[in-house]
Amino acid sequence: MRNKLKLKILAGFMLLLALLIVAGTISIIEFIKLSRSVNSLIEDNYKTIEASRTMLEALERKDSGVLLFLLDQNDDGREIISSADSTFNDAFKIAVNNITETNEGEYLENISRLSNIFSSKVELAVSVQANEGRINFYHSEVYFTFIDVKHAVNELMTLNQNKMYAEASLLREKSYRAIMPGIVAIIGAGFFSLILSFFISRYYVSPLSSLAQAIRKFHPSEKQLSSDLKSDDEIKKIEVEVNHLIARLTK
Repeated sequence: MRNKLKLKILAGFMLLLALLIVAGTISIIEFIKLSRSVNSLIEDNYKTIEASRTMLEALERKDSGVLLFLLDQNDDGREIISSADSTFNDAFKIAVNNITETNEGEYLENISRLSNIFSSKVELAVSVQANEGRINFYHSEVYFTFIDVKHAVNELMTLNQNKMYAEASLLREKSYRAIMPGIVAIIGAGFFSLILSFFISRYYVSPLSSLAQAIRKFHPSEKQLSSDLKSDDEIKKIEVEVNHLIARLTK
């Protein structure tokens, strides 16, 4: 019988606490999954997209270097071509070491094949002594291989962009799942607060009010309080003890 009222109130708060712990744990797990997905998205696709952009910029610079040769600015042209080759190769290595998508290796093999053809034709173009010959060779051979290798790099970038967009859609759904437990916890906490308030009123406030009213209406001619609490807790014990006190005083 002891502390039953305390146990009732404690049980209500423990139920509310359990609900918040479960909802909080689910939210934390979902946010951890979301964080890992974001990191995976950056590592798997964004790195290759950036490498593809770098390769495209290097190809543009290399083509500009060839055009400088056509303008008889050979030293500047060779320096730009050499720098562009170095930049392209570094970016290509990054993409090779970050293969994450199906058939991505085949895309890279195609880029490697076409870039080698482009490089060999650039070397032939710059080795032509007559400027008119360089221009004709550029228009008939170099320019088309330049377009081909750019197209191959763009295909690699599109592959990763499409995958990144699909992953972003999944991340949006995961973010909703991570938020839902919090929303459920708020609604559940409000619902259980109402239930808890009802039980506190029913098992604590109402019996105390009844007991106080019975004490206020007690008449010395009576042998006990008019209240008859049905509970079996501390408030009932007070009622019993007050009746015992009345009995001792009226002997």
